[in-house]
Amino acid sequence: MITKGVVVRVPAKVNLQLSVGPLGADGFHDVVSVFQAISIFDDVTVRYGKDGTGITLSVSGSTAHGVPTDSSNLAYKAAQLMIDRYDAFPDLEIHLKKEIPVAGGMAGGSADAAGVIVGIDALCDLSLSRDEMERIATELGSDVPFSIAGGIAVGLGRGDQLTPALARGTYHWVVAMSGSGLSTPAVYKECDRLREGREISNPRTSDSLLQALRAADARGVGEFLTNDLQAAACSLRPALRLVLDVGEEYGALGGIVSGSGPTVVFLVEDEERALDLTVALSASGVVSSVLRAYGPVHGARVVETL
Repeated sequence: MITKGVVVRVPAKVNLQLSVGPLGADGFHDVVSVFQAISIFDDVTVRYGKDGTGITLSVSGSTAHGVPTDSSNLAYKAAQLMIDRYDAFPDLEIHLKKEIPVAGGMAGGSADAAGVIVGIDALCDLSLSRDEMERIATELGSDVPFSIAGGIAVGLGRGDQLTPALARGTYHWVVAMSGSGLSTPAVYKECDRLREGREISNPRTSDSLLQALRAADARGVGEFLTNDLQAAACSLRPALRLVLDVGEEYGALGGIVSGSGPTVVFLVEDEERALDLTVALSASGVVSSVLRAYGPVHGARVVETL
């Protein structure tokens, strides 16, 4: 049977820690991030297209609104990179079935790019190792390598130098989504504005958080959740503070703005507490929708051959 296409499932991520260093001369910040992949997925379908059509991109799903289908999409850029690097088949049809929030701080665009890398590797029988695919992914963005790796990992540099974290246990999350996204560059700019005049030290991994993960101590993980971009995200979107207050009121082990926001994630004790908080957030009127998820989960992988 000749393979005509593959479907790759890719996870959302949450940042258990996001520590941001000072603004560098190159306009970037060094960061330390502890990522966890969670059970909200996009499905990326990569098929052979008709000769001469080039790369075509289409989008569907509950969070598809506003996702570009041209060369500005990171998934398109991933396809072009793979074609150029490995002389892969140049005419490809890519479809993104979106469930990960867009511009929500959960690496949805990065996940789709990771899905394309894994999909083209499988479709064109390139036989790349996971390490090789992660190295390619670093050229596209700091979250793309983790979307391939999945699980729980520590990211250094710009977040793309990954080391798997020693961790045990399953963690239950409630994900509160906003009706509109936040621009990551705008959040970083606001972070720099809020820090103006202060001496900012280089970021370091939280030993307390890593110890809690090793011990499968969900309460400890909740206590040590941290995000240096949270104040900036809340400054640009003050309603996020209300969302965080609801989670605290209903007994979440911890709550945090995910990445650059505006999605807010809450760590809870179990599925029953997750359901209670989901109902409370839905009734609060301060979020557009609420999802329940668990982690860690696998990174990008082929789930169907067409």
